[in-house]
Amino acid sequence: MVTREGKLYLSPIIDCFDGRVVAWKMSKNPNAELTNRMLSEAISTLPSGARPLSHTDRGVHYRWASWIQIMEQANLVHSMSRKACSPDNAACEGFFGRLKNELSYEKGWAHKSKAQLMTAVDEYIRWYNQERIKMSLGGKSPFQYRLNLRLLVG
Repeated sequence: MVTREGKLYLSPIIDCFDGRVVAWKMSKNPNAELTNRMLSEAISTLPSGARPLSHTDRGVHYRWASWIQIMEQANLVHSMSRKACSPDNAACEGFFGRLKNELSYEKGWAHKSKAQLMTAVDEYIRWYNQERIKMSLGGKSPFQYRLNLRLLVG
């Protein structure tokens, strides 16, 4: 998204189980530091012994040596589809579409600061995880869905 100070880049990880945003980072630059910090934060939320798949597009951020090293150290499996085939990134693209529709299109960010946008995106993601209902989850938010399945303790 673009503010009066320039672009702001968002790097999230979406859990395909329920669409929850597991971890996210924002930066003025789309670089390895942004994606590596986000990946490290996501890894810190994993239970011991977990070995989930990481679905990404073919972006350079997900092919850098530092990203691959973090993945290997955490014993994660990287899933990357062939060029011009985007199913591995569909969950993230869907989230970006909802974010744009529900947050950015209704507000004019061109006259606001990056700090204001960062605050708004953080608040949106927290609302998205905790309160925004999804029909695919039986009219529950990802948080409510996990509580209902006793995957979380209130």
